[in-house]
Amino acid sequence: MSELIATYLIHDEKNPEKKAEEIALGLTVGSWTNLPELEQSQLRKHKGRVVSIEGLPSDNADQSLIRIAYPTINFSNDLPAILTTVFGKLSLDGKIKLLDLQFDNGLKSLFPGPRFGMDGLREKLNVFDRPLLMSIFKGVLGKDLSFLAMQLKQQALGGVDLVKDDEILFENELTPFEKRITAGKQVLREVQEQTGHRTLYAVNLTGRTSQLRDKARKAAELGADLLLFNVFAYGLDVLQELREDDEIALPLMAHPAVSGALTSSREYGLSHSLLLGKLLRYAGADLSLFPSPYGTVALEQTSALSIASELTKEDVFKKAFPVPSAGIHPGLVPLLIRDFGNDSVINAGGGVHGHPDGARGGGLAFRQAIETNLQGKLLVEGAEQCPELKKALQLWGNAEVTS
Repeated sequence: MSELIATYLIHDEKNPEKKAEEIALGLTVGSWTNLPELEQSQLRKHKGRVVSIEGLPSDNADQSLIRIAYPTINFSNDLPAILTTVFGKLSLDGKIKLLDLQFDNGLKSLFPGPRFGMDGLREKLNVFDRPLLMSIFKGVLGKDLSFLAMQLKQQALGGVDLVKDDEILFENELTPFEKRITAGKQVLREVQEQTGHRTLYAVNLTGRTSQLRDKARKAAELGADLLLFNVFAYGLDVLQELREDDEIALPLMAHPAVSGALTSSREYGLSHSLLLGKLLRYAGADLSLFPSPYGTVALEQTSALSIASELTKEDVFKKAFPVPSAGIHPGLVPLLIRDFGNDSVINAGGGVHGHPDGARGGGLAFRQAIETNLQGKLLVEGAEQCPELKKALQLWGNAEVTS
């Protein structure tokens, strides 16, 4: 029988065996021992099963890992049904954190995974031997389309591979969605003709949920490169709907906005690796943004690495790009490459735009830092020949770690 296995971290539970059985029953058939034998026989295939219970050492409280298997015949083949089954009312029942969901191959086959994934994006950019570099529009609220186009051009001239809208850039009169796409395409085409370097632009898909599909299809018609999507404000199933629509067929970049409400507690919610890693990948994200371990909105290193692992481990799905973000500057490139490797995206906002030479200089400084590190050199060595990198290190410092 096909099953989905959920792993929970339980806190302050003196009798984890009893608790595990309560979960297995309460989230499936509801009761058991008081049922007549005939009903027990009829419901047996629907009953949750306790797989294992493991006590964990803790200085502060009793902790246990509990694994429960849920028959897949209990729920429809969608993430809302799965999450409601394994963690719906349970998420309200004390200090319980959902760490992982183990899908069997039959269940995995019902989900799309990334359409392009890591390899597909590399092919679009013709970049195969280094981390990708991404930058962010900054300070564009209240600015017009010409300002946005100017910013985009400077970032592309700096050798940035991807540029994304700020997640808070919604539909507005000054920079409407469709005009951002057409203006962006024109600018990036001009830069590519001038330099030979291709940059892709991720436009922020926003609005009422009922309008997203048509808006995304229009973006595809206009030749958009990628879609940025605030997935946790809308829901994982909405992301999957966008991924599965062949009339859209664009790479999808998942932003982590709102996810902290679901992941940040050690005792409640879902693990970072499950929500920002596995489930995003299964639902169809090609790139997943999350806080880096060393920036301004730092995430614990083990959690950040666990997200990247889920996005890139071998599976039936294509690999998705991990995008550690927030507070990134060129001096952090050695740490990023050491921890996340070449199969990642280095993403910066202020670390590009705040460069003394502007966004073009900021992009060049990052590209120089990446090249220097991959050559096995210290950044200070590269800075001797690279004025943009030298200025960045003088401004923000550096973390000298050879890869």
